[in-house]
This record gives sequence, C-alpha cells and structure tokens, in this order.
Amino acid sequence: MKSKVIASGVLVAAVIIASAILLQGTTNQSSTPRSINIKGSTTVLPIAQAAAEAWMDSHPNDKIIVEGGGSGVGIAALIDGTCDIANSSRTLKDEEKQKGLIEHRIALDAVCVIVNSQNPVNGLSLEQVKAIFKGEITNWSEVGGPNLEIVVYTRESTSGTFETFETKVMKPDNITLRALTKTSNGEMVQAISGNPNGIGYVGIGYLANATGIKALKINGVEPSTSTVQSGTFPISRYRYMITKGQPEGLVRDFIDFVTSTSGQKIAEEHGFVKLP
Repeated sequence: MKSKVIASGVLVAAVIIASAILLQGTTNQSSTPRSINIKGSTTVLPIAQAAAEAWMDSHPNDKIIVEGGGSGVGIAALIDGTCDIANSSRTLKDEEKQKGLIEHRIALDAVCVIVNSQNPVNGLSLEQVKAIFKGEITNWSEVGGPNLEIVVYTRESTSGTFETFETKVMKPDNITLRALTKTSNGEMVQAISGNPNGIGYVGIGYLANATGIKALKINGVEPSTSTVQSGTFPISRYRYMITKGQPEGLVRDFIDFVTSTSGQKIAEEHGFVKLP
C-alpha cells in the first residue's frame, strides 16, 4: 500500500511540475513586450487614441503610439514601412491597393458642414454648399443670412476629409482658390468658432465637445447616428484602419479590439457611428 501511495505522490508531483512549466511558458509569451505605430487621419485620431489607451490599460506590456498628420501622410508612412497602421478617412486608391494595402472598416462618420454658432443660417441644400465652396455664392444674404461676406475654409489635399468632401460635394468642380486651408479638424473648429462669417467642414466626431460652432442640415437632414447609419445624410462615409498585407500580431489584435463591442462603444463615445 505504501508503494502505491509513493507512486501516486510522484505522479501528482510530475503533473504539478508539468503544469507549472506550461503555465510559465504561457505567461512568458503573453508578457513579451510588443509595440506598434499608428499614423494618419486626424478625424480617426480620437478613436485610435482612446482605443489605444484602453488596450494598454489591460495589456501593460503592449505599447501603441498614435499620431495624426492626415490620411495621405499615414498611408505614405505605411507604404514606406514607418508605421504599422494608417488611419484613413477615405478609401484606398487603386495604386495603393496594388502596393498591398488593405482597408479595415472601423466606424461610420459624416462630413459635417459647420458655421459659427452666431450664424442664423441652420441649413443649406447640397447645391448651395457646392456653390459656396466654388465661390459662386459669396454673401450670406444669398442663402438667408446676414449681409456679410462668406469666408470659406477647407482642408489640405492630403486630408481624407477633404477627399470625401471633394468627391461627395464638389466633383467635377474645385473649391475656390480663395479658401483658407486648415491642416486638421481641430484647426478647422478653432477657425470657424473665431469667425462669425466662416464656413468649413469636419468629421461628426468633432461636434460633440466643440464650442462656438454648429453643424448645418443638408437637404433638410441633420447629421446624426440614425441618418448616417441609414445613409440619408448625404455626406457620410466609413472610417478605416489600413494595413500592409493581412494584419498579424498586435496589429491584428488591436484592429479586432477596435471592431469589437468594446471598441465600437469607444467610437460612439467620441461621436462616431458604430458599424451596422
């Protein structure tokens, strides 16, 4: 009987040792430091920053560095290999897809036409917006506002917000050369909030916490979660995280997190619209 007990004890000890070795291997693997760099769209920036902070809170060995710069800047950096994910407010061009870049939808958004909160104009037709940005309508009195000159603000050509506005509002025409260019959504909000005569455009995510501005109804439709998801708001679009090839490692894990229930909640908290 004693020999059986000893044998059983040895077997149990062996199982415990094997389990400890296995557990140690798993722990070492999960605690390996990982790091990625994300760059691009200033519109996607709030989602990416908040999601990165949430991820790193629960994965302290992972490091995610997030920068803005615009969609074109991020995509160029991804092609050059100087970042791991490019945030983008626009779809990829054919030549970018040919370089192995892949789009991952992470949220829905709207490009909102904004004016100073003191401006009495509350809505415009899409045709009126186009005419203003072309420079054909130059005074607010022409669209029901005060007798004041309209000051047009736009984004730089590398901006995904600019490309969406150009595609959905302006084509085949161009924005007036008199337009003042801003390099980010934040700068655009600051400019319009400081100029009662100004008009510009930003992503819907920048409306929630901004002061001194208001979004106009377009064709009678207000930009909101329901109108963006239904497609009734005329200047809506998807937001993307772009990778070079299929994502792996921390890149894959992070994009999966952003598109998960928890990640989509973060997108909504920052004024964006969750994926349908």
